[in-house]
Amino acid sequence: MIKSMTGFGKGENEAEGRKFTVEIKSVNHRYNDINIRLPRFMISLEDKIRKHLMQKISRGKTDVYINFETFSQQDVSVKLNEQLAAAVAQKLNYLQSTFGLKSDNTLDLVSRFPEVLTTENIEENEEIMYDILLPALDSALEQFTAMREREGAALKEDILKKCAVLKDLTKRIEEKAAVVPEEYKQKLKNRIDELLGDVPVDEQRISQEVLLFADRCCIDEEITRLYSHISQLEEILESDGPVGRKLDFLVQELNREANTSASKSGDLYITQAAIDLKSEIEKIREQIQNIE
Repeated sequence: MIKSMTGFGKGENEAEGRKFTVEIKSVNHRYNDINIRLPRFMISLEDKIRKHLMQKISRGKTDVYINFETFSQQDVSVKLNEQLAAAVAQKLNYLQSTFGLKSDNTLDLVSRFPEVLTTENIEENEEIMYDILLPALDSALEQFTAMREREGAALKEDILKKCAVLKDLTKRIEEKAAVVPEEYKQKLKNRIDELLGDVPVDEQRISQEVLLFADRCCIDEEITRLYSHISQLEEILESDGPVGRKLDFLVQELNREANTSASKSGDLYITQAAIDLKSEIEKIREQIQNIE
């Protein structure tokens, strides 16, 4: 299924007094760039989390936010800096005796000083933490993937409609290209009649000139390739997996054939149709930039 590179998903899981919240969001990018932000004590799990994400994400700039909360006292330890506490208490007592200051709660004043009392998370078993995280990660991935698939389906539908327009324009070019040499022959004869009047003209010479012109302006190969590229584009849109780069290459080829058709045709109608073709191809190219 075609996927967009734009998506968002959120998941949560709580177990054993611990809670993980995961948010995933992504935008267009040429490569697969996954940026993971997680608590410092979980840094060792980053590579494992990245590999899990890459099973579902093949392209785009993806930001993953992992938030951890604990409601268990076993996860947190409180540390007392006894030397600092003693020094602060000594200075407070000095202020009281020297300047006649009074305080009803010296303990409260001491505890308010930074670094006297600190808390830190107790190191957890990595496998236990990952097992609690995984359901939240998968829930966020499921929402994220579903959104990318919905947007991908809309992009696919729009591009297929534009492919129908490409086919119609190519058909018009093909039909016109078939009569261009004959139209050139008639214009050439009319011009000669205007210039020479009743003077006899070598029909073989005119035929040779028409043949040379027909050879120069022949775009049969370009038309064949246009049809082929459009068909390939439609086939790829029906396939599974990341296809953005393939589509981008095909659009470049379509644009090249449209340019060649316009430059070789020697006909104003075909040139205008080729310009319209290029306009639709550009619209498709813009859409493809958002496909994984």
